[in-house]
Amino acid sequence: MTTDPRDPQLRIEHLLDPSTIELLTPRDSSGMIAATGAIKGNRVVVFASDATIQGGALGVEGARVIVSAYREAMATQLPIIGLWHSGGARLRDGVSSLNAFGEVFQSIILASGKIPQLSLVLGPTAGGGAYGPAMTDVVVLAPEGRIFVTGPDVVKSVTGEKVDMEGLGGPDAHRKNSGLAHLIAQTEDQAFQMTRDLASLFANQGHINTKIDDFDLAPLVAATNRRTYEVTPLVNAILDGDGEKLELLKMWAENMTTTLGRLGGRTVGVIANNPQHLGGVLDSSASEKAARFVRTCDAFGIPLIVIADVPGFLPGAGQEWEGAVRRGAKLLHAFGEAVVPRITLITRRAYGGAYVAMNSKALGATKVLAWPDAEVSVMGAVAAVRVLHRRLLADLPEDQRESMELELAAEHEKVSGGVARAIEIGAVDEIVQPQHSRRVIAEAIALAPHRRGNHGNIPL
Repeated sequence: MTTDPRDPQLRIEHLLDPSTIELLTPRDSSGMIAATGAIKGNRVVVFASDATIQGGALGVEGARVIVSAYREAMATQLPIIGLWHSGGARLRDGVSSLNAFGEVFQSIILASGKIPQLSLVLGPTAGGGAYGPAMTDVVVLAPEGRIFVTGPDVVKSVTGEKVDMEGLGGPDAHRKNSGLAHLIAQTEDQAFQMTRDLASLFANQGHINTKIDDFDLAPLVAATNRRTYEVTPLVNAILDGDGEKLELLKMWAENMTTTLGRLGGRTVGVIANNPQHLGGVLDSSASEKAARFVRTCDAFGIPLIVIADVPGFLPGAGQEWEGAVRRGAKLLHAFGEAVVPRITLITRRAYGGAYVAMNSKALGATKVLAWPDAEVSVMGAVAAVRVLHRRLLADLPEDQRESMELELAAEHEKVSGGVARAIEIGAVDEIVQPQHSRRVIAEAIALAPHRRGNHGNIPL
């Protein structure tokens, strides 16, 4: 066999467990091969571009290979993984290659939400080859991966803009700007390992064990709302330390984190506001990021854990023009239609419409938990009294104003906000101590009916 690192069979063997590959299609000049095999003992279907032939360009015969792989995956209800390195449509095939790409897209669409679809982009992937991965559930980008609709030469001829392949569609382009690549690897080996971990999380979801180690999570959260903190250590502490754990879209919409991992051995998805970035507010991008993640987990029966520490939606003309309402509505809709177990933990605060959007009881949350000192309100108590008592505060000497604000805020919390009021109206189910939160979340998931949504997973 060739030692060319672009060889598709070598790439498939690199991904699969040793000696498990079984080719579904023969090696030929189609520019594509397909196979079945195992990842961590779980059966999967794989197809791979043959970049040694016309740069992996896809024609009629290559498209048939992908369609046949999808047919096999759907018939056996197995995850399907695409290894992409494709220059787009084969020019020699003319319009037939475009029609062939359409048939591939239709296969992806029909499988959406029914079987997990993962993409690993290993080299330049252009035109229709870019849309293939973009339509799947999770995209992993290797260091040499490039994803763009049109290449640098076309961009220059049409717009006059000078940009190389890496700048146009490489890791840096997709790390923060596009929100297309969910995972960006530092090495090709890491990209393969990330894909293996993803396949395991989707294919072998396990059963939750509620007899898990519990420990105090409070030190991982800043004690006062005036301080920011990075939420990732809290998410990692809730999840199992020895299981697969992958944060998706880590550097896109950083005020929201979305992580796949395990709790008590069972695959779960964790959504958390991240106060380290923009104070953890919800903005248009964060709402969209979270909405897609909710729908992905719901489609495949993955329970959701929501860590809410949110001061509200980000105000401003720019946000309104970027579709904050339209994109925020996606998050509301995603949570409202989800049928998987979904547990919310309010750690510090949940204010205004953002409280509702972060998997509130009104949207059908399975259980809403709150730490004892958490705040649930239309807005922060101090901000509220500054509006409600602005004349009284304005008349006070400056040296008395702050103490009066705090006094009024305490009274306001008793009357109209706080966890006690939220429990009274059923918006919060239970107060939980930080040191028992992990166990209580696991128990809530274990007691809930295990269902999965009946919908596709359109790229929101």
